[in-house]
Amino acid sequence: MANEKKTEQEIIEEMQQVVEQMRLDDIEEDPSSAEECFDCDCCGQTKPFAGSIDYNGYRLCNDCVLLAETGFALGKIKDTNDLINFIEDKNLERLCDFIKQEEKREAN
Repeated sequence: MANEKKTEQEIIEEMQQVVEQMRLDDIEEDPSSAEECFDCDCCGQTKPFAGSIDYNGYRLCNDCVLLAETGFALGKIKDTNDLINFIEDKNLERLCDFIKQEEKREAN
């Protein structure tokens, strides 16, 4: 079991290096990619183009590319729709929590 965890950790570290290198390569190829931004189709945040990838029509930021590639490598997700659905669920939970907290503040 410890061997399996080490293997997962190695995969994660390898994916971190690969995705970071993709970001650096994009910046080297086009320095403006570090400054030009877009809204990530996965996390919804405004992120730089550097290191982003288009997966079947969805543009993912470098952070989400890391999540996707790691998820694929570990067999945790089968496609980008799995990741997007997971992230959407998490974002929806955060939004609901925020709304509840705002309602409490307004009530006081």
